[in-house]
Amino acid sequence: STTQDVTVCAPQCSGRCFGRNPSECCHVECAGGCTGPKDTDCFACRNFNNSGSCVPQCPQTVIYNRLTYRMEPNPNAKYQYGSICVTQCPKIFVVDGSSCVSNCPSNKMEVEKNGVKTCEPCKGLCPKVCHGTSWTDSNSETVDARNIESFINCTKIQGSLNFLVTGIEGDAYNKVPPLDPEKLKIFNTVEEITGVYFLNIQSWPASMSDLSVFSNLQTIQGRKLYKSYALMVVKINSLTSLGLRSLQNINDGAVYIKGNKNLCYHDTVNWTRLLGSRPQKLKEKHVCHPLCSSDGCWGPGPDQCVSCKKYSRGGTCVPDCMFLTGSQREFATKSGECLPCHPECKVQEGKETCTGPVSNKCLACASLKDGPHCVSMCPEGVMGQEGTIFKYPDKEGNCKPCHNNCTQRCTGPGIGDCTISSRYISG
Repeated sequence: STTQDVTVCAPQCSGRCFGRNPSECCHVECAGGCTGPKDTDCFACRNFNNSGSCVPQCPQTVIYNRLTYRMEPNPNAKYQYGSICVTQCPKIFVVDGSSCVSNCPSNKMEVEKNGVKTCEPCKGLCPKVCHGTSWTDSNSETVDARNIESFINCTKIQGSLNFLVTGIEGDAYNKVPPLDPEKLKIFNTVEEITGVYFLNIQSWPASMSDLSVFSNLQTIQGRKLYKSYALMVVKINSLTSLGLRSLQNINDGAVYIKGNKNLCYHDTVNWTRLLGSRPQKLKEKHVCHPLCSSDGCWGPGPDQCVSCKKYSRGGTCVPDCMFLTGSQREFATKSGECLPCHPECKVQEGKETCTGPVSNKCLACASLKDGPHCVSMCPEGVMGQEGTIFKYPDKEGNCKPCHNNCTQRCTGPGIGDCTISSRYISG
């Protein structure tokens, strides 16, 4: 008989059945009744429909590999599209984790991998391309109080950035107020100026002694130039240093720095390295910090070096990484950058704590160990190739697999150590 014929289900059933006997319960994933006990006999699914089977979740995009002790891509993964599990999302959708979504969330960006559009977490701000200001011999547009907020959260400028006196000090004729110097901090997010033109600074607030609002600018492409220049800084008497601490490449065009009577340090910069062109003479009176390399500096202090003599941490040159001291130990990359050890590494006395950033590069573990990886807890309820994985920590702190019949956590390797086992469920 069907659910419609049944008035009272056996107590063992969870409210849905296809007969009165205890063996005639609907599957727990059924919603609205069933014709039999299997997950394929449901009238409707409580959670998701996977090719006719009602399941609590679609086959996950990553599964636990018992051999490598890592979560790895699942070749049989499916994605949630409404209440249905699909092998690929419809064309107008993108994959976000295990779901099909119309747009990536604000902290992720859309990338294409092997023909599949997916949402990936952004490192810092998500890339945002903004149009710059235009520049021609007959018409020059400047950054000013009217357009400054259009550059909020921009990481790449498509075009030039011009800073002219009518923008910085205001333009009474066109009723443009002076630019608030604090607003220039909006450009802290800019990493690249590309497409056409250049960075052109012909006016600057008198209260600002450097260009450190561009401290994250790494590249000026300079594909179209103004009189062959990609970077111009002209007659800014308030400047004492450039402060362009992240600038590494000017891919085309030259640099024009002239008439800045109080400017120092710019002539210590190894412009050959940035421009790939003419050598630059150094002047004795402008001395870079001792931790700077011979590539020069953008201003005073160890955070203004073009590159470091020894090591760097967060953009500042340092004499050493915290290899043997400090509560947060570090290792050094090949380029000399100090990076923290994984939080699950146990701090070592008198020797290095780790050799890399990941959990299998620790010399010892702070809590538990799953294969070669230091972990805060053993895998519990993660999807594997052959079902759900549960592990427990042994006396030495190594993660060991629970008995195959365990359906929840365990305290040891035997079936008697299971919190709940499939033997008791089926019984």
